[in-house]
Amino acid sequence: MDTAPSATVSRIFLVDDAVEVRRRLACLIALIPGIEIAGESAGVEHAFDDIVASRADVAVLDPCFSGKTDLLLLAALARVRPSIVSIVLTNHDATAFRRACEAAGADFFFDKTSEFELACRAIEAIAYARRAHRV
Repeated sequence: MDTAPSATVSRIFLVDDAVEVRRRLACLIALIPGIEIAGESAGVEHAFDDIVASRADVAVLDPCFSGKTDLLLLAALARVRPSIVSIVLTNHDATAFRRACEAAGADFFFDKTSEFELACRAIEAIAYARRAHRV
């Protein structure tokens, strides 16, 4: 039995310590054709291995956990799996933090409080571009 994902499906992995945020994002993503949730993680400890094992195309993450910042996951994804699109979705929207995320390898950066739907539209556009490229 072939367990490879369909060429028309984009796989999204969610990393956020707030289950409510992951649920809301998963519900919005479920409305987008051609996208499936590949997995979720509440923390960065095993997130890299879980993202890679899930064969995700996109990782949506908040690199701020328990009051501290962890940009190592972004850097590891950019270095080891550059084909995975990294989207930061966070409440920490200071310019310096945005630049640090981009320097670590984030492809996109969105503020949870004001750009949640914009992040979903970006995910939809990425999935559409991947489908068009695979056809």
